[in-house]
Amino acid sequence: MSTTDAFLAGLGLPGAASAPSGLLDLLSLAAVVLDDSGRIVFWSPQAEELFGYTAEEALGTFAGRLLVDEQHLETVIELFTRVMESGQRWSGSFPVLHRDGSTRLVEFRNMRLQDDHGGYYALGIATDQATLQRVERDLALSIRLVSQSPIGLGVMDTALRYVLVNPVLARVDGLPADEQVGRAVSEALPFANEDSIESDMRRVLATGIPLLDRFVVGRTPDDTDQDHAWSVSFYRLEDPGGQVLGLATSVVDVTEQHRAATDAARARHRLALVADASVRVGTTLDLQQTARELAEVCVPEVADLATVDVLDSVLHGHRSSGEAVGAARFRALAVVSAHPTVATRAVDPTGDYAQYDASRLITQCVNTRRPVLKTDVTGQDLRRVARDDECAALLAAAGVHAYLAVPLIARGEVIGAVGLMRADNPRPFDEDDVVLAGELAARAAVCIDNARLFQSQRHAALTLQRSLLPQRPADQLGLKITTRYQPAGATSEIGGDWFDVIPLADDKTALVIGDVMGSGIDAAATMGQLRTATRTLTQLDLDPAHVLHNLDRATAGIEHTIATCAYAVFDPHEGTCDISLAGHLPPVLMRPGRTPELLDLPTGAPLGVGGVPFSTTRLGLAPGDQLVLYTDGLVETRDQAIDDRLDLLLSLLTGPHRDLEETCDLLLRALRRPGDHDDVALLIARLPAAEPGGPQPTGSPGAG
Repeated sequence: MSTTDAFLAGLGLPGAASAPSGLLDLLSLAAVVLDDSGRIVFWSPQAEELFGYTAEEALGTFAGRLLVDEQHLETVIELFTRVMESGQRWSGSFPVLHRDGSTRLVEFRNMRLQDDHGGYYALGIATDQATLQRVERDLALSIRLVSQSPIGLGVMDTALRYVLVNPVLARVDGLPADEQVGRAVSEALPFANEDSIESDMRRVLATGIPLLDRFVVGRTPDDTDQDHAWSVSFYRLEDPGGQVLGLATSVVDVTEQHRAATDAARARHRLALVADASVRVGTTLDLQQTARELAEVCVPEVADLATVDVLDSVLHGHRSSGEAVGAARFRALAVVSAHPTVATRAVDPTGDYAQYDASRLITQCVNTRRPVLKTDVTGQDLRRVARDDECAALLAAAGVHAYLAVPLIARGEVIGAVGLMRADNPRPFDEDDVVLAGELAARAAVCIDNARLFQSQRHAALTLQRSLLPQRPADQLGLKITTRYQPAGATSEIGGDWFDVIPLADDKTALVIGDVMGSGIDAAATMGQLRTATRTLTQLDLDPAHVLHNLDRATAGIEHTIATCAYAVFDPHEGTCDISLAGHLPPVLMRPGRTPELLDLPTGAPLGVGGVPFSTTRLGLAPGDQLVLYTDGLVETRDQAIDDRLDLLLSLLTGPHRDLEETCDLLLRALRRPGDHDDVALLIARLPAAEPGGPQPTGSPGAG
C-alpha cells in the first residue's frame, strides 16, 4: 500500500483502489489535509488541478500563506482555529490564489479529523464554485424536467428496482412515486405482457443497445375498463468511466392514436365486411339459401349466433300499410352459429313458424322498424328472445350476454329481422355494431326480397303450369302410358314444357310433347294456348304434318313465341305410328331384344318460325315396343355436349325390362341435377305384349 493510501486508510477515507464516481470526477473534488499547525500534509491530484501547485510545491508549506491573499489570511486562521478547537464543520465559498496569480472562488467543506494516536488534522474538500453551480443547476433542471415531464420517466438500478419515478409514470403504474422506489419493475408494470417487457429490459441492460418505441397495451388502475396504449423505450445508463449504473425508461401515452388507429381499422373492416356481403349474399334466388348467406356473413365477424326470420304476411304477399302494431307471425329462414352451442336449440328451427306478441324483442324490431339493442341482457330479456322459459335457460347456459335485432327493410317494406347474439365474444354490442349490422341487413334485405318475389313467381308459374297440364292420362287402346313433369330446380325458371295424350276417332291416340322457349308465367300461359290449339286441331283428323303446319300459323300469332313440338298418332288397329317434328329432339324407339335407338326423322323448324314445311314419318310398331318422348330439359346441360347426353340416355334405356314408372324414375334421377335451369316433360308409351292366341297388329315394324 502506498503512503497516500495508508494515510487515507488511517483517516477512514476510501483509497485509490475504490471504484470511480462519475459525479466526483465531474466535480473534480480536491482533498487537502493540514496538520494542527496548518501545514499541508496531504495534497490530492485534484488539488493540484484546482490550485495549480504540485504536491512537491505544496506539501510541508503553510496552507494560508500558499493559498490565501494577505487580506483574507486573518479570517482563514480564525476559521481554522475554530474548526480545530471545537471540531465543528465549516462550509462555504472562499477566494483562493491560483499558482498562475489569479483568484478563484472555491467551494469548501472543512472538518476536523483525529488519528488513532490522538493527533488532530483538518480536512478540506474543495471544488471550483462555477463547476459546482453548473452541476447544481443541471441537477435542478434535470429534476424539474423529470418531475414536470408529460412523459413517464423512470430509472432503475442494475437489479431492475426503481430508484426514480416521475409523477406521470407513477400514475401509469398506479402507485405513488415514493412507494415505487425500491420495488422491482415487475411489481408495478400495468402492461399485459410484463414478462416480455422485463426480458427486454434485461437485454438492454446486458447489451447496451437501446430499445425504442415498443408498443404495449394495458389497463391502468384508474381506468380498468378500457385499454390504454404506450410507446415504451429503454436505454442503459453509464457513468463517464463506462460503469453500468442501471436502466432508464420513457413511457409515452399513445392511447388516443391507438384508439384512432383501432377505429380506422374497424372502419376498414366494416367496409370490407359490407363489400364481402355484396358478393356472398344473393348468389341464388333461393329464399332460404339467401337468408343463410346473410347469417354466415354475420358469424363470427359480428355475432356468435345469427338468426334470420321473415314475416309470414310478407311471404303471402300481404303488404302492410303504416306502422305495424301488436303480434307478428314469423318464419325462421336461417340459424348459423360460430361453434356448436345449446343456444341453437333455443331459437326457432329453420322452416318453423312462430307467433310472437308485441312484447317480444323481434316483434318490437319489425313494428318500430328500428334496431333493438341489449348490451347486457337479463333473464327477462332472454325470455323475450327465446321461444319459452326453457329455451331462455338454454341461452343463459350458453353465456349469451348481448343481443341485437335489426329490421330487414326492402323497397320501404319491413320483411323480417336479423337476430344477433354474443356469448364467447366478451364485448357487448355497441353503436358501431348497430351501424354495421344495419348496413348488412339493408343490402341483404333486397336480395331476400328478390328471392321471395322469385319464389312467389315460381309458385304461381308452377301452379299455372300444373293446372294446364292434363291429369294423369289414362291408358288408351293398345297403349300403356306414363308421363312426368319436373320443374326447373333453379329460381323461377318454370317454363312452357307440356305433354298431352288425346283420344281420337277410330281408337287412335295422339301423343304430344312440346317446349315453349322462355320461362315463368308467360311461358306457362303460352303453353296453355298451344295445348288448347293442338287439341282443337286434333279433332280435324289431320295427319301430324298438317297439324304442325296449322299450329305453326297459330303460334306466329302469339308475339315473341317460339316452341318445339313432337306430334304422333298411334293406330292400334294398323300397328302404326305417324310422327312429325317441329324443331324437337327425336324420340327414342325401344324394341324388345334390340338396342334403343334415336329415330332418324326430319327435324323441321320450331313453331313460330313460319314458312318451313313439316313432314310425317310412319313407323310400324309391334307388341312390347316403347316410344320415349321428352323435352330438351332432360338431356341438355351447360357443360356437356348434346351427343354425349343422348348417348347416356340410350345407355340408361338399355337393359332388362322395366316398369314404365321405374323407367321414368331412372331417367329423371340419372339425368337431372338439383340446380337444373330448365324444366322437363317426359312421356313413355308402350304397346302391351300380345297374349297367346290374341289379336295381332296388322302393321309391320319399321318406317313407312
